[in-house]
Amino acid sequence: MAETIDLTGDGGVLKTVITKPKADAMAPSDSFPLVDVHYEGTLAETGEVFDTTHEDNTVFSFEVGTGSVIKAWDIALKTMKVGEVAKITCKPEYAYGTAGSPPEIPPDSTLVFEVELVNCRPRKGSSISTVSDEKARLEELKKQREMVAKSKEEEKKKREEAKAAASARIQAKLDAKKNQGKGKAKAK
Repeated sequence: MAETIDLTGDGGVLKTVITKPKADAMAPSDSFPLVDVHYEGTLAETGEVFDTTHEDNTVFSFEVGTGSVIKAWDIALKTMKVGEVAKITCKPEYAYGTAGSPPEIPPDSTLVFEVELVNCRPRKGSSISTVSDEKARLEELKKQREMVAKSKEEEKKKREEAKAAASARIQAKLDAKKNQGKGKAKAK
């Protein structure tokens, strides 16, 4: 089981790494504060999905540390690296608090996000020169996500085929054992 880390010391933001990043992966920094993420948010109480980028295969982009997202995300994303997938559990005071975000998120809700840090990049004008460069980069990210999704689907299909083949072999052995000894008459 993966280790759960208390990022705030009060249990308000818990992080469990699902997929570890490569050792040399980039992390958000002052030079690369803009992040692109894939995520799925659920209500801890019911498990109901209230928001996701997976349905339309998009990325959500924001600048870490500016308060443009819930506190838990600003805290958690600073600890992640590109390629990492983590489960982030956020108590209400680090999410939407007593107000919630109706109608999807009730007041005082603990939220659970599965977040993948897809990319870190500099602020506009820092080193990405044009809008067309940015569009090309985002298109490449989309293609990468589609390739990963296709690969996962192919792996799933292979596993299902392997299960079916194993089941057929077991059934054939059982049938062979049942048929052993049938039709043999004892000689007198």
